[in-house]
Amino acid sequence: MMPSLRKMALAAVAASVLGAVSAQAETWNMPTPYAEADFHTINVRLFAKDVEEATGGDLKIVVHSAGSLVKHPEIKNAIRSNQVPIGEFFLSLLTNENPVFGVDSLPFLATDYDQAAKLWQASRPVVEKLLEKQRIKVLYSVAWPPQGFYTKFDATVPGDLKGLKLRAYNPILQKLAVELGMVPTQVEVPDIPQAFATGQVGAMMTSPSTGSSSKAWDFVKYYYDVQAWLPKNVIAVNVNAFNALSPKNQAAVLKAAEAAEKRGWEMSKAETAAKTKILVDNGMVVQKPSPELKAAFQAAGKVIVADWAKQGGADAKAILDAYNK
Repeated sequence: MMPSLRKMALAAVAASVLGAVSAQAETWNMPTPYAEADFHTINVRLFAKDVEEATGGDLKIVVHSAGSLVKHPEIKNAIRSNQVPIGEFFLSLLTNENPVFGVDSLPFLATDYDQAAKLWQASRPVVEKLLEKQRIKVLYSVAWPPQGFYTKFDATVPGDLKGLKLRAYNPILQKLAVELGMVPTQVEVPDIPQAFATGQVGAMMTSPSTGSSSKAWDFVKYYYDVQAWLPKNVIAVNVNAFNALSPKNQAAVLKAAEAAEKRGWEMSKAETAAKTKILVDNGMVVQKPSPELKAAFQAAGKVIVADWAKQGGADAKAILDAYNK
């Protein structure tokens, strides 16, 4: 009887220990705006996997993609109020709160991945400071593919753009259109093909990803790799939720975030190459802009950046000073 009693006692102790571990384990629900196949979502799921493994199962992040848990415009405030402890959102969506949040959507300020990474390093301290006031801690950020220019005809000089109707989906693009003598027109992504077919727009500025998904070759012929800007997503956590973790698990989350940022940028580069190839394979002319056209774009960008700097005040100046070093 004694061995059996000993086994029962050991089993009870083991159950108690497992129960204690289970009680300490935590689950974070994480809303993201994008579909399962999107490279951002794939990267987030790898981040969640890394966190669970590094914490030995103490922290499990359950990813809810495609806005299924919280719609994109509400994700930031959901993190702020701790309705969800963690989430992903498009940084420039917050521009109405503070112009600084639109820094990565300024046209022709950062026009390749190296410059975009430098701009993120220059702006991150300011972005973190502003979000920490809202009880939000930035974990990492990943760039989207660079924005290119699509037209039906071969535009070689600035005069070719005069009066051209440009799809403008945010205030910065509206300003850019006006500076270039184009007519800004609001068109949502699902309506792009119809807008071109009916003459509502004759040009657009968007990534090769959107160009590919909307089958741009059906309604435009030319794609100019102007790399106007590389907007970013931010993955952030509620400060109170993060502080509630043990120091060991906090370190594990930060390490996984660092790896996710590095991996995500490489995935973005791969996405750019793959989707640009799709444009070529479907008969589009993919090319760099002429020197004259490039100069016109850059001149318009400088006007917009100067206006943004005035609106952003000391924070904007700090970012530009750091970026231009």
